[in-house]
Amino acid sequence: MDTIVAIATAPGRGGVGVVRLSGGRSAEIAEVICGRLPTPREAMFGHFKDAKGEIIDSGLALFFPNPASFTGEDIVELQGHGSPFVLDQLCQRAIELGARMAKPGEFSERAFLNNKMDLAQAEAVADLIESTTEQAAKSAMHSLQGVFSDRVNQLLKQLTDLRIYVEAAIDFSDEEIDFLGEADVDQQLQGLLKTVDAISDSAQQGRLLRDGLRVVLAGQPNAGKSSLHNQLAGHDAAIVTDVAGTTRDILREQIHIGGLPLSISDTAGLHDATDIVEQEGIRRTQNELAAADRILLVLDHEKGLTAEDQRILSELPDEIPLTIVYNKIDKQGLTAKLDEQTGQAVLYLSAKTGDGIALLKQYLCDSVGYHPQDEGVFIARRRHLDALQRARLAIAAGYDCLAGGGAGELLAEELRQAQHALGQITGTFTNEDLLDQIFSSFCIGK
Repeated sequence: MDTIVAIATAPGRGGVGVVRLSGGRSAEIAEVICGRLPTPREAMFGHFKDAKGEIIDSGLALFFPNPASFTGEDIVELQGHGSPFVLDQLCQRAIELGARMAKPGEFSERAFLNNKMDLAQAEAVADLIESTTEQAAKSAMHSLQGVFSDRVNQLLKQLTDLRIYVEAAIDFSDEEIDFLGEADVDQQLQGLLKTVDAISDSAQQGRLLRDGLRVVLAGQPNAGKSSLHNQLAGHDAAIVTDVAGTTRDILREQIHIGGLPLSISDTAGLHDATDIVEQEGIRRTQNELAAADRILLVLDHEKGLTAEDQRILSELPDEIPLTIVYNKIDKQGLTAKLDEQTGQAVLYLSAKTGDGIALLKQYLCDSVGYHPQDEGVFIARRRHLDALQRARLAIAAGYDCLAGGGAGELLAEELRQAQHALGQITGTFTNEDLLDQIFSSFCIGK
């Protein structure tokens, strides 16, 4: 493979900056830049020089020979001062000597291709870097250490063993013994379904920790959306006035609830506007609503559900979960409560006094089944959940085949489909397009 180079530290200025090389010519390039090759795994101080012998920077050089390195190839790290200009000069010098700039995620991709980690672990590297809460970081580390992969691989082994038995039973189909009927194949299939469900539950928690929850506040002007936004954010992020139409653009805030990342969007009030700026704000509100995980329709409790509120309600996206929030209960001396008796969640609170805000936060966590104290959670992505769902559907279809007296060949094929779906999680079964999609989202130096 080509020798690749990239800046491994975050963009911008800093006290220390790292340039990383990986590939067969890494040691040769480092020897030219540093004047000599560092002893493996020992930091060497030296000067990094350009083609004219002039010093680019001074710092530490580290050499990690293959195969005991992150990528499984020779790796060299040049640790100098964190000037973007200096780091770029070091990269350009490495390119002059035969390296090329790494693509996003190419270091982790090579680690995967060289069997230093599986695909789920490689993704966990990026997720650990991007984690915004302690819980998310712990879950990403669980995945990086192989917790998720181990559970998937155990399930794959059970599937494989059962498929081997089923296919062997097909070979003896002319015998008088009913191998599929005599054995506990149905119980094994039920056990597989329970295992998939358990892994899916943990993966869903991990997906929430990674992606968070996107909540959009909608409603008429002056319903109290901005006040509610400020209460959830914990500071005066939005301007609050009695003038209708104060909020004209999308105002987003990132908060955490028990480790769950939550993105709150305060939007322009939905109404018939003649002002061109307000019209643009309403258009952006509609786009924001379409991308939400949950919509909070904020209503003025004093006015009740007005005809205008009903119009807004009828125009909200049907596929997005909706919660109705009656605000300003303090004006009538009421206390906060949650009512779910009608099947539609309705919250009563006061954004002015803060009464009911804790109830709302707990409700948002409960609405997606988030359990902040779950120590067994590993980080996961939507593609992992999709693969688990496809595996479950295949196993369930196989169980139906067996229960209906169907042919063993059909059961074996469903088990094969389940294996293939699970294999896409760890990279046992994958394709180049999937790898490109996954690693393209990584930072360059990883």
